[in-house]
Amino acid sequence: MSGVMQARNLEGKSKEILLKALALKSIEDLPKIQEDVSNKTIVILKVTPLAQKSLEELKSSVEQLYEFATSVGGDIARLGDERVVITPPGVRIWRGLQ
Repeated sequence: MSGVMQARNLEGKSKEILLKALALKSIEDLPKIQEDVSNKTIVILKVTPLAQKSLEELKSSVEQLYEFATSVGGDIARLGDERVVITPPGVRIWRGLQ
């Protein structure tokens, strides 16, 4: 399905949830990432490009994305050392048995 999952709502109309992989190159990328998540897109974000430029900007960016994700009812988690996943409302990230 080329990265698109189909879900049916009660009226029988389909809603798409997209999955997008992006590189975080600067703090200026945040509004577009937030817009994507608001529009039902799961974003897998490679943070290495920004980490190589500024660890302070990376820390600030991740904090802003965390605040955004939790404020809209989405979720955010680290995927290894180089990636973060941000989900829209209604999509939860499995974190194993805790």
